[in-house]
Amino acid sequence: MSWLAKIFRVGRVVESAGPAPAPAVRPPTGVRGSLQIRHVDAGSCNGCEVEIGGAFGPVYDAEQYGARLVASPRHADALLVTGVVTRNMADPLRNTVAATPQPRVVIACGDCALNRGVFADAYGVVGAVGDVVPVDVEIPGCPPSPDQIVKALRSVTGK
Repeated sequence: MSWLAKIFRVGRVVESAGPAPAPAVRPPTGVRGSLQIRHVDAGSCNGCEVEIGGAFGPVYDAEQYGARLVASPRHADALLVTGVVTRNMADPLRNTVAATPQPRVVIACGDCALNRGVFADAYGVVGAVGDVVPVDVEIPGCPPSPDQIVKALRSVTGK
């Protein structure tokens, strides 16, 4: 049997996406079916980054729901922030938020971004993301699974 025939026989092997979750926030105006996201690591252990990579990989494929990572905050509709905010990253995070055009959505990803997690008493920590910039969507977990990340992004895109 040829590999092409096997592809057609087996089909696509992924989990069902299920119904779209209720919107967590209103999508930014001017967003037409997609959400451009700039990822900001404010001081994480990289556990959330591994899961974000999985969320945008071929299995979970967050892009099919209109979420796409971009390289510049000037091209972004949303910021996906991971980790506690360290002293060295507080001003760069504020500058990144200021560089992102209005209206924007700030998404805090992971327990560290939400409540400082295991780094709560560390000397170099300013605070959680919500202590430094306003947060619109929260994704709990240490680290959150790719399906939790995709679900939160779907709540923003409305897909």
